[in-house]
Amino acid sequence: MDRLSLGSLGPEVERLQRALKERGFSPGAIDGDFGTATEQAVRAFQLGSAGALLVDGVAGPRTLAALGLAASDRLPDATGAMSVGVASRMCPGAQLDDIKANLPVVLSSLDTHGLGDRVMVLMAVSTIRAETASFLPVSEGRSKYNTSPGGHPFDLYDHRADLGNRGEPDGERYRGRGFVQLTGRFNYRRYGERLQVDLEGRPELANASGPAADLLSLFLGDRELNIKDALLHGNFQAARRLVNGGNHGLDAFTAAYQTGDALLPR
Repeated sequence: MDRLSLGSLGPEVERLQRALKERGFSPGAIDGDFGTATEQAVRAFQLGSAGALLVDGVAGPRTLAALGLAASDRLPDATGAMSVGVASRMCPGAQLDDIKANLPVVLSSLDTHGLGDRVMVLMAVSTIRAETASFLPVSEGRSKYNTSPGGHPFDLYDHRADLGNRGEPDGERYRGRGFVQLTGRFNYRRYGERLQVDLEGRPELANASGPAADLLSLFLGDRELNIKDALLHGNFQAARRLVNGGNHGLDAFTAAYQTGDALLPR
């Protein structure tokens, strides 16, 4: 029993219904038939989890574990299904050799951080396409968004207090890097401490394949439920905004996700 949803039948559904009722979320008749009343009870239980569960009306591993019906809350693994061929179609501008070199590192990191399920694997690869336009951890280039006319590189970042920057040369030193384009002294310090890597002192390490993959995993993991809620409702703009803070790369992100969604087995 790893996923029960509308239309499911049998004794596992009956156990689910009893568990919901015991916790005060009535599913209607205890009949082993996952109908709309059971779906609404599951949603109510998920809403009552204080943000710990995705509110989708589906009793997956995390919901079942929260109800005491599963020993593990680990979601089904999809890393094995994300092949070089699928990733290359999601990221058509990337060099095949770069995908071959870096995809295994990214998938291993996602698995290590408990993000190897289908949605997060698609999210990770789509984010890489939108952020790097390749399959390499890269440094942010100069643009009108980070460099003023006639100004030194990344001068518009130098005094961004929201990024934790303290003035020149912090803008350039802590510019976007990696698969997720980690930006700002604050983020380099925060995520470096979590990885036990001195990213604040050596920001260039964010472009090394292993740390870049782990930064991607941690960054997405911090936003996992909000990302999944946005994608559940088909809101690619909201999902992208949770990573980028805006709409940069939205079209590439959406195209990559939709391509992968059609190719990756469910």
